[in-house]
Amino acid sequence: MTGNQRKACLLALFCCIVSACSGSEREKNAGVVRPVVITEKVAHDSDDPAIWIDFRDHSQSLILGTDKDEDGAICVFDLRGRMLKHKCIHGIRRPNNIDVEYGLLLDGKPVDIAVFTERLTGKLRVFTVPDMTAVDTGGIPVFTGEKDNAPMGVALYKRQKDGAIYAVVSRKHGPVNGGYLWQYQLEDNGRGGVRATLVRKFGKWSGKKEIEAVAVDDSTGYVYYSDEGYGVRVYHADPQSNDAERELDLLAERGFDADHEGIAVFSGNDGKRIVAVSDQGAGKLHFFSGAGSVGDTRVLHRFMHDVTISAGNTDGIDATSIIRTADFPDGLLVAMSDDRTFHYYSIRDLGL
Repeated sequence: MTGNQRKACLLALFCCIVSACSGSEREKNAGVVRPVVITEKVAHDSDDPAIWIDFRDHSQSLILGTDKDEDGAICVFDLRGRMLKHKCIHGIRRPNNIDVEYGLLLDGKPVDIAVFTERLTGKLRVFTVPDMTAVDTGGIPVFTGEKDNAPMGVALYKRQKDGAIYAVVSRKHGPVNGGYLWQYQLEDNGRGGVRATLVRKFGKWSGKKEIEAVAVDDSTGYVYYSDEGYGVRVYHADPQSNDAERELDLLAERGFDADHEGIAVFSGNDGKRIVAVSDQGAGKLHFFSGAGSVGDTRVLHRFMHDVTISAGNTDGIDATSIIRTADFPDGLLVAMSDDRTFHYYSIRDLGL
């Protein structure tokens, strides 16, 4: 064999190896949905996102994400994934979960708020959006008097009939037979700040792991929370409902490989509600048909399909179909990833 022939054989062998590797990589990545945008990295541990919608200009909407650490932060990103450092909040003692609500009356004027849990201080923190100004006089204690008082999840609810705004808060540990979650009404404290009044203790727990992720669908009036390793439980969000203490539905009991984690509720193209739940260890999102309107006594959710996403060990998620841009023609879903980033997915790419 001549030198040229040996070179040709080696080149052919190399090409076969590359081709095999490429084919293997293609098979490995087959069916994995990729994000449109990946944010800049946070300093410590990305955990939970919330979407603030700029209704005047969707392109100016913001993504707020927790950076979970003893010296943690709330990081603020634009829709291109760039961190807006002048809006970020630092020195937060292990921020866990975050949510956004619109139109809380302070000093007689409606303001949008972001509320997040500060786990190591046992408090809720409240900031106005988009300027990210504190209106909580240093934080609002929750689970007061309880041995298990480390807050984790939080979801905000605006009642349609009167505009009252509530925070539903979960914690690291709690009782099995009810009262794992506490619900607080958020109001003006008379000095332009926010106060919280406890209005309800509710929620079963399987005793298996913990309850972190909580979400509320304002349009239907239902609150969802992940009983990790067991399922997603559904209750009325209105504490004044006749059956406020009754569990209305239990979904996602089967088909999950690992922890039930983040929850997001949004509208599909047909206007019907969709509930997304992250399957953390499996790298999947599971989608369920949403429930009916406020006051329905038959609350039934049905599994639709699941998708594998490229975000790693996804914990928190949020989604909206209201934001419509060139990158997100049917809205977007934001997922935490364990590489210290948040991934923005086009809802159109998720098969919805």
